[in-house]
Amino acid sequence: MNNISFKQYRAIDLCIWVVIMLAFEAVTTMAAARWFPGELYTLSQTTAVVCIVMMRWGGYAAIHAVAGGIAFCLASGGSPEQLVMYCVGNCFALAALALFKAVGKEKVRSRALFTVIFTAAAFCGVQLGRWLVSLIFGGTLDSLVMFFATDSLTLLYSVVVVLISRRVDGLFEDQKSYLIRTESERKRREEDF
Repeated sequence: MNNISFKQYRAIDLCIWVVIMLAFEAVTTMAAARWFPGELYTLSQTTAVVCIVMMRWGGYAAIHAVAGGIAFCLASGGSPEQLVMYCVGNCFALAALALFKAVGKEKVRSRALFTVIFTAAAFCGVQLGRWLVSLIFGGTLDSLVMFFATDSLTLLYSVVVVLISRRVDGLFEDQKSYLIRTESERKRREEDF
């Protein structure tokens, strides 16, 4: 088997996460539109996936934020204005990267409280971002409450998914650190034989 470069590994991993997110976002959005058309709330996969990708690859998660907006709008029949609002607004989730600088990636990864704060910060960033972009298209100041209220289920869902992802080895972990750790573990096992 040929070894792949770190850049190739990153590209493959990012593509896999885009496919996962697109599939789940489209299915969830279409199912909600068909089964619960009168409900005011929404459920999105984007925040959870963006949080996991931010931990794995940092700012590359912007790709997934935009892709999530595209998937949601295509599946829900969103207008061009909604497409811009969701794609740009979702990118505000990346504000949560500031927590990596403030307390360190390892604390965010290993401590449940910091994981929850990180996920909540990403969720709040998304809602604020969408709202700010909506103002350009004629949205109102008081619609901020609507953004948070209709997507509140997404916050709960995202927190649960990200907390569970911490339990899977290497899933919610900086991938450079993960690869270094697993390589050193492999070498140690080989030396023991």
